[in-house]
Amino acid sequence: MTARSRIACLAPSLAPLVAATLAAALSAAPPGRASEALIQLMEQRRCEGCALAGAYLVHAQLADVNLSGAQLQRANLSQARLDGARLNGADLSFTSLLGASLRGADLRGARLEGTDLRQADLSGALLDAGALGRAHWQGAKGIDQGQLSYGELHNAGVEAARQGRLPEAEQWFSAAIRREPAAAVSWVARAITRSELGQRQLAANDFDYAAALYAAGGEEAEAKQLRQAAKQVSTTPGTPGGGGNGIGSMAIGGALGALQFLAPLAAKAFLPLPF
Repeated sequence: MTARSRIACLAPSLAPLVAATLAAALSAAPPGRASEALIQLMEQRRCEGCALAGAYLVHAQLADVNLSGAQLQRANLSQARLDGARLNGADLSFTSLLGASLRGADLRGARLEGTDLRQADLSGALLDAGALGRAHWQGAKGIDQGQLSYGELHNAGVEAARQGRLPEAEQWFSAAIRREPAAAVSWVARAITRSELGQRQLAANDFDYAAALYAAGGEEAEAKQLRQAAKQVSTTPGTPGGGGNGIGSMAIGGALGALQFLAPLAAKAFLPLPF
C-alpha cells in the first residue's frame, strides 16, 4: 500500500487538522523514505533519526513528538506547534520555524545554523549555551538570557539599534556588559544608544568607563577619543529619538559632524560580533 493510500485509510482515525496537515505534507514530499517517515510521525508521534529534510509541515500539530536526531534541514515548520517536542540532536539547519511554538521543547545538541526562529515562542525550551549564535531569532519570545553567549547578547543589541528599537538595544547591551564587563565595545555601543535616548550623563559615564578599558589595554588614542566624547556629550544638548543632534543619531547615522573622530569606534561598536 502506498503512503497516500495509507493516509486515506488513516484519515477517519486522525483529528481533522492532523489529517489535513499530513495530506499537505505528503503532497509536498518526494515518494519513498520521506513519505514513510511522515506517516510514522503522525501514527506513532515519534520518528527518531528520520530523514525529513525539506518536509512541509506548516501549522503541524506536533506537541510532545519525539524527533531526536531527525534530519529536518530546510524543512518548513512555520507556525507549527512543537510544545514539549524532543528535538535534541536534530539537524534543523536552514529550517523555518517562523512563529512556531516550542514551549518546553528540548533543543539540546540540535544544529541551528541558519534556522529561522523569528517570532517563535521558546519559553522554557532547553538550548545549549551559544546555540542561537548562527540562527535568526529576532522577535522570538521566552529566550532565557542566561542561555545566550556574550556575542549573542551584543549582536541582539546591534540588531535592535539598527531597527530603531533603542530602549531594547540598551537592555541587550546592558545584558552583554553584565556577561562581559571588560568588553569595551559594548560600553561604547551602550553609550551611543543612551546618548540617542537623551540619557546624556549615563552616556558620558559609559564613555568614560570604555575609555578606562581601552587605556588599560594600551590603546591610549582610542581612550582619549572616548574621554573627549564623554565630555562633549555631557555638555552638548541633544534631541533623543533619532534625527536629533545627540551623538547617538550622528554615530548611528554616520554623520558625526563635530564628533567625526568617533566614527571608527562607533562603526566597530555596531558591527555584529563573529562567532
